[in-house]
Amino acid sequence: MSLAQAISSALSGLHIAQTGVNVLADNISNAETPGYIRKSVLLGTSASTAGSNGAKVLGVRRELDQFVQRQLRAEFAGSAYASNIANYYSRIEQIYGQPGSLNALDQLYNNFTNSVHALTTSPESNAARSQVLNEASVLAQHLNAMSNDIQILRSQAETSLRTEVERINSILQDVESLSIKIASSIENSPEAAALLDARDQLVAELSGMIDVRVVEIGRGQISIFTLSGVSLFDHKASRLRFDGYDSVGPESLWSADADLRKVGSLRLSNPDGYEIDLIADRAIRSGSIAAHLEMRDKTLVQAQAQLDEIAHALATALSDRTVAGTAASDGGQDGFEIDLSALKNGNSVTLSIIDGSSGQQRRITIVRVDDPDALPLANTFTADSNDEVIGVDLAGGYAGVLAALNGAFGSAGIAFDNPSGMVLRVLDDGGPSAGTVQSLSATITTSTFESGDPTLPFFVDSSSAQLYTNFATELGSQKLGFAGRIRVNPALQADSSLLVRYAAGTAGGDPTRPNFIEQQLTTVLHTYSPSTGVGAVNGPFSGSIADFIRQAVSMQGAASENASRLNEGQQIVLGALQSRFAERAGVNIDSEMAHLLILQQAYGANARVLTTVKEMIDMLMKA
Repeated sequence: MSLAQAISSALSGLHIAQTGVNVLADNISNAETPGYIRKSVLLGTSASTAGSNGAKVLGVRRELDQFVQRQLRAEFAGSAYASNIANYYSRIEQIYGQPGSLNALDQLYNNFTNSVHALTTSPESNAARSQVLNEASVLAQHLNAMSNDIQILRSQAETSLRTEVERINSILQDVESLSIKIASSIENSPEAAALLDARDQLVAELSGMIDVRVVEIGRGQISIFTLSGVSLFDHKASRLRFDGYDSVGPESLWSADADLRKVGSLRLSNPDGYEIDLIADRAIRSGSIAAHLEMRDKTLVQAQAQLDEIAHALATALSDRTVAGTAASDGGQDGFEIDLSALKNGNSVTLSIIDGSSGQQRRITIVRVDDPDALPLANTFTADSNDEVIGVDLAGGYAGVLAALNGAFGSAGIAFDNPSGMVLRVLDDGGPSAGTVQSLSATITTSTFESGDPTLPFFVDSSSAQLYTNFATELGSQKLGFAGRIRVNPALQADSSLLVRYAAGTAGGDPTRPNFIEQQLTTVLHTYSPSTGVGAVNGPFSGSIADFIRQAVSMQGAASENASRLNEGQQIVLGALQSRFAERAGVNIDSEMAHLLILQQAYGANARVLTTVKEMIDMLMKA
């Protein structure tokens, strides 16, 4: 090797060592900086003017495993989703209470039924009556508080969605700005590496809020999509828009119809002006955004439905009575008739027939609806999945009602008519394909205390102490949010003797009404709406009110436990991936210091070569 070659190699070595020390110093100083990726010197070969091949610095390389990075982004979304879901369920479980605890829903209901049982043995006791009303009030107030807490959680989800959408828009704008700087920077330069670190840190934060897939497109540029394929960033940032509401109540439900929607929608507009409804298209599948949406629009709505169903069952079990139709005939036509003069808005008529054309049994529920804007009613208006629901407006008289009923069911071989007053008569039509009318009955809500019947309006709607009949309106049924409004009838609180007195002259020790109340609350079976999540559409849950409460409390407890386990598993997976990613991308001070020793030795060796060459040149000059 000539002296010139030696000098060239030594200078090259010194430059590499100096660059390595600078990079190492940056690594150590940023060891605790979030998102910092360990850097190393990128080397290549070069030919010197002296005719030798040497090494040269090509730039700075980020040390990371891109495969693990992609996995990590997916797990950020899954972890954020699981963590938020577990947090929500934990709070729901606190609202319902631990089964059997003093303030748990099932225990408060047991306290109420126990007080009713005590009243059956001492109907004349003022203390027993007061205890019933006190326990009933505690139960009603607890349902009010639970409903309010559920809506607070939904409001918090709405607020979180607004906050996170604003943050996502900010991140996408920052990614766009960084991408412009990366494109104009020198590839593999320290400046470019720092910009890539900052961008990846933003993408990591983004992936915790919404599931993303990042596509590398060269020269440090990327495109960002949701896992469903919606573009969030492609050279330019898309923009999310959330039109949230300041307050959320039981009636605040999401709908694809903007006129019906009462909570915020989430839409995305790309730079070309194309817009998509991310909720309607189910474009968000994971991340904290998905968790907030799921809780706001499904889980918490279902929890509210459970509470409303309990309140509904409490009110109707004590106030509703069934009136059977009487046999009727007209010539060769047979069937039943019933007087509907006491039928109130929301009350119903149940009709069972054998269809004359198909031979199939059909069950029909006819609901009185005083708000024409609520028509038509869906079959889901009742808990029975096998009935056919039709709403009728009696305000305009029977002519329109009969026309609607005959139009809907005339092909079954039955006929509706009004022989007198408010009497509804249902007969077979006498034709060759005549149907069979099997039964006819009406469910009527008792509005007074001394009707001669043990039913009573024990619980009412706190909206002006309104009688609860589950009437339908354009905005939904009265049941929606009823748990937040249920209260003990003020008339009962003013006169506790009405717990016993069901007719004028009823003796103070008559157990008829107390026995009825206990039976309705503890042993009579009721059918509950599948919208509560208890039971299925084709097999609604049937049981006592206590049975349903236990099912609801157990369901929430099991869901909370499952969410907690899922979150624990997700955090373990995330932690393992973070450790694996840090093995290469993270800064290890001990490793860096060991590398520093190697660089010092290399620097010293190259410096020694230069010193030796200088000494040789000096010797030659002297010679």
